[in-house]
Amino acid sequence: MLHFTRHFLRIAPIVTACLFLARVAAAAGATQNIGQNSPIWTIQDENASITTATPPDRYYVNGFHIGWTSARGAVAAPLATLGHLLWGSEGSQQMGVGLVQKIFTPDATQVTNPPTNDEPYAGYLAATVELIQDTAVTRSVLGASVGVVGPGAGAEIVQNTFHTIIGQKGTRGWAYQLPLEPAFDLVASRTWRFPVARLPSGLEIDALPQLGAMLGTTEINAEPAITFRLGRGLNSDFGPPLLRPGPSGSDSFEATRKLVWYVFCGVASKFVGHDEFLQGANFQVSRSVAPFRVVGQFEVGAAIIWRGLRFSYTQVFQTRRFYGQVGAIHEYGSFAVSGQF
Repeated sequence: MLHFTRHFLRIAPIVTACLFLARVAAAAGATQNIGQNSPIWTIQDENASITTATPPDRYYVNGFHIGWTSARGAVAAPLATLGHLLWGSEGSQQMGVGLVQKIFTPDATQVTNPPTNDEPYAGYLAATVELIQDTAVTRSVLGASVGVVGPGAGAEIVQNTFHTIIGQKGTRGWAYQLPLEPAFDLVASRTWRFPVARLPSGLEIDALPQLGAMLGTTEINAEPAITFRLGRGLNSDFGPPLLRPGPSGSDSFEATRKLVWYVFCGVASKFVGHDEFLQGANFQVSRSVAPFRVVGQFEVGAAIIWRGLRFSYTQVFQTRRFYGQVGAIHEYGSFAVSGQF
């Protein structure tokens, strides 16, 4: 019971924010038309305490994202021109800006000096910008992030303050986190949307293959993925959002019916060229572990779009990221709510 209570308290702030957004949307969007072209606000949290593994709260512990996505067509001229050069003149464009924080810890969080063969403590904080260009059957995304890795990311303060609030022991080895360094990354992805079947009941099935890549100081990788969905109104988005570098449908959506819903499952493979969170600081001496060069991932979850709101939940199962990692599978849950205003 105590374990469940702690899980609930971790996501309570996100649930509260979702309810607030739902109340605002219900009041302000009572006459909203399906597919209204409005800016989108998104709040998302990913947390490793939502898991069947023991112990929880290790490795990729938490990721938080807040973002704003413009209405379609409301894109700064230089970004719009870049998108047309890369992907052609067909389709609509949106731009998004956001803030992301990620927290990484070792398995041994209750020792002051963690084992050197365990994942290093690390914090990451960055501002993001991205360009989204959609056609009827594709979504192309180009993004950039600028921020810091290390104490300046505030990971120790956020994690241990929250643990204090919920009456849980703090993690003790933050003195050994990765040192302060700048972080700059580029990310690009393309998702294709292929109808697979339409059932007599009216339910639809589709497939969303995706190719993604990341190049920068924190990670260098390539990631092919595919997601299958079952539901209604599947042409309203390109799948649920995940924090990069995971395969993501992004924050943008546009409802094509009053109630859109779907369940989904997907698989991905990440080919790792570099991972600062495992291999250590780029320009200073720090702790490090040897990464696996191929990491597999499986996701399952559900999403709903109603009255200008999209709720999604994804449970992620990830194979070992580094040699010596405890446990065959690392799990975390990802919950996101987006609202059109």
